[in-house]
Amino acid sequence: MNLRELKELINLFEESTVAELELEREGVRVRLSKSGGTPTQIVYTTSPTAAGAPAGPAPQPEAIAAPAAGEVSGLAQIVSPMVGTFYRAPAPGADSFVVEGQEVQPETVVCIVEAMKLMNEIKAEMVGRIVKVLVENGQAVEYGQPLFLVEPAG
Repeated sequence: MNLRELKELINLFEESTVAELELEREGVRVRLSKSGGTPTQIVYTTSPTAAGAPAGPAPQPEAIAAPAAGEVSGLAQIVSPMVGTFYRAPAPGADSFVVEGQEVQPETVVCIVEAMKLMNEIKAEMVGRIVKVLVENGQAVEYGQPLFLVEPAG
């Protein structure tokens, strides 16, 4: 399954009324699920028996999950402005830009999203307190994907 086929599958799934779909083809397994008003959850794994896959343990599934609906009530989101790779710190081994419980200002850098070898600093663009970090360091993120939940000040 190539990227174009995967995107097509996701688009068809999101437009349908189907709540959950699991598909395995040529050693690639995709599970899509959605509930209520929350965005689609995607789990993509490859099997070590797939053609061209390296021997050894299967890669761990990577999930892109939206927060539960109740978790977002009254909270603002900082979302990714682009597709790329999420980094919590300016360099490996460095302290995170922000941690849960930290107060932020509009100009506070909260993370980096790397896209096409360019490191893009993402700013809070609001006054508040970081409640939850929704993405793991090094995880691929999509345009509009929530990265942080913030309790707005005031």
